[in-house]
Amino acid sequence: MILDIFSELQRALPPGQEADAAFEGRILKDAIEQAKLADELGFGCWWTVEHHGATEFSYSSSPEMMLAVLAQHTERIHLGHSGVLAPFNINHPLRVAERAAFLDQVSDGRLELGLARSGGTEWETFEVDPDSSREQLREALAMIPRMWTEDVFEWKSEHVTIPPRNVVPKPVQSPHPPLWQTVTSPESFRMAGELGVGALATTLVSPLDSLDQMLREYEKGLAVAKPAGRFVNAQRSVFTFMHCCETRAQAIESGAAEAVLWFINAAPAVFHVPRNTWIDAIRGDLKDSAPSSDAALDQPESHDDLDLNDPIPVIALLNRQLVGEKLDPEEVFEVMEPIPSVVIGDVDACEEKLRGYQSIGCDRLMCLMQMGHVSQESVLRSIRLTGDHLIPRFV
Repeated sequence: MILDIFSELQRALPPGQEADAAFEGRILKDAIEQAKLADELGFGCWWTVEHHGATEFSYSSSPEMMLAVLAQHTERIHLGHSGVLAPFNINHPLRVAERAAFLDQVSDGRLELGLARSGGTEWETFEVDPDSSREQLREALAMIPRMWTEDVFEWKSEHVTIPPRNVVPKPVQSPHPPLWQTVTSPESFRMAGELGVGALATTLVSPLDSLDQMLREYEKGLAVAKPAGRFVNAQRSVFTFMHCCETRAQAIESGAAEAVLWFINAAPAVFHVPRNTWIDAIRGDLKDSAPSSDAALDQPESHDDLDLNDPIPVIALLNRQLVGEKLDPEEVFEVMEPIPSVVIGDVDACEEKLRGYQSIGCDRLMCLMQMGHVSQESVLRSIRLTGDHLIPRFV
């Protein structure tokens, strides 16, 4: 199983501080330092994301530019775009193909390209039609490999018309870079399998058996796959929160467990989507995503009726954090410790969590190291411990 890094270009603001150019620039420079270390230690891929107007949750609004920078600072690690936002109002497929091929050229063939359907504020910002978003994602995955491999490409559908064009540059990898799809629901897992593209699973803190069910949906799709590209990429990659320490006491002290709570609470607020969608997933209720469920809310949600004693401890903690209650680090750690995707602890404890993913057929893990208020020093230490001690155990 391959261990990768997943980066949101994220850092929570200290209380009372506002973001400025220096704060944002520090995040970018810290990410370069992290990527250089990950490259040195043998991580498989550095995955970045695409978000717009997401403030401290994600400053990754120009991911292709960031990956081009990282290409010049690294030598071996692959460079993955885990979610080009696929609706055509956000990213025209021809521009996606051009930028991706450019990245493959400047990185000497290290690009991994994933597409995402997006939702929430990004649909609102770019005036995306929710009802056609999934079909546009499907079309983009069909078009892009053809643009890379055909001398002259053309396309006509109800969503876009592209007259005959020579799309340049062409990628280094032959026949083309691996294709991926960000997946969160049973329907999206099946769709990725049907298209023969890799599954980038972002099911967050769902139980392992729920993820296993989703991977079975992916297998069903693969069984009838009509590949979007020139080959089937049947890899299963799963998002995890990750913070590796020398001791359990250091893991508690790091605050990484509470940073996970921050991440889960911040995301629905930033993207103006229903928080209950995330909470239901924690309860193990993964639903097919109707367009309406991914659209931006008309107004911010009220949280006046949160149950601070929810029978599921992690949900109770999330609710308590959201209302501003000060949490005990040891209590937070003990509640989060049993959750499979919260890979926080000493080396042996982290390995045990990772083995769980390996047992259900995961090929790679996208490890989110920089999250919430976790310091750069702690992130670098976690990357080094993971590279020195865990990567060799999974080779």
